[in-house]
Amino acid sequence: MNLFRNFKSVTKTCYGRGSFGKFGEILEPHRNAAPGQARGGFMVFLVDHYFQGNEAFLSRIPKQAGDEIIFCSTAKEPTTEQIDGLRDDILARRGLPAGLVGIGGGNVMDVAKALSLMLTNEGSSVQYQGLNLIKKPGIYHCGVPTISGTGAEVSMTAVLTGPVKKLGLKCDWTVFDQIVLDPDLIASVPNDQWFYTGMDTYIHSVEAITGTKKNTFAEAYSEKSLEMCREVYLRMDRSNSKSDEFLMVASYMGGLSLTYSEVGVCHALSYGLGKVLEMHHCFANCVAFNQLEDVYGDYVQEFKGMVKHNKVNIPQGLAKDWSEETISAMAEVAYNLPHMWDHAFGPDWQQVLDRERIKGWYRRMRSTGSANG
Repeated sequence: MNLFRNFKSVTKTCYGRGSFGKFGEILEPHRNAAPGQARGGFMVFLVDHYFQGNEAFLSRIPKQAGDEIIFCSTAKEPTTEQIDGLRDDILARRGLPAGLVGIGGGNVMDVAKALSLMLTNEGSSVQYQGLNLIKKPGIYHCGVPTISGTGAEVSMTAVLTGPVKKLGLKCDWTVFDQIVLDPDLIASVPNDQWFYTGMDTYIHSVEAITGTKKNTFAEAYSEKSLEMCREVYLRMDRSNSKSDEFLMVASYMGGLSLTYSEVGVCHALSYGLGKVLEMHHCFANCVAFNQLEDVYGDYVQEFKGMVKHNKVNIPQGLAKDWSEETISAMAEVAYNLPHMWDHAFGPDWQQVLDRERIKGWYRRMRSTGSANG
């Protein structure tokens, strides 16, 4: 399929073990980069709350006098209210920073991307949820992932949950100016979280490669990402140092696979789980994908093999306590993501999909037993 997308990619990418140690040098030229800032403008480091109190790690952040560290809770997915509050607080106390740095997982990456935009755009982030609604470019912003899989480090979307919908701020200006990919930073991720988050890139790649809105560019990145996921989750022991390197690059490629493609059924269902039940995105993807053999066939069987091989638990029977009102609410969120359904089933998707079919997928989550075999 011919798709016209004149996309912007990350401006600079630093990859390799130990590269985080060079981050101070990378930031130095940008400390006066904000419009109207004199030399010595301050940096804001948004750091996953997982590292709060970890002085050994925090001491490695290239923080200078006047810089600020803000710990971001990842107990819930990023919200429009959170972004608006951070923006208002920083501007009221300090004025416009020279730059923002997100250090953490996909949630923190999305907070950094969204906040960089909202520091220069008026009003609430709610009004910018969608494609190309941002009016002005944001400030200089960098991403340093400490867990791999979401692809947030390379995507042009900052996904936020708002009062009405869960949808990203999506435009060329969302994309990071700089990312630092250091495989050493993901070595200590707890096993279950390592699996759930890594499966996001596996599912990204499956959805990108099986839908209608794809081309050779998307297929190339998807196929390589899937190959590397198979190495990590089916063939390698996690103690193998190459495992972190493969997963970090797979995440990067899985994110790029969506540049000329889209996500599909699993992500639509996941958005419903996230919006209504506040279920974390990567975990919600695993819960949903586990029930989608009628859509993704052998890929779901392969996913179940990865679950078993890594002795990870995907809880089932989750829906047994969900009311029909809850299921209807999730189905409504999912149904109102036409770009995902268009990719999954084509422009005539409404002929094969209605809210009842979506509710059926959610009801499948009532099955009992454990997915880890």
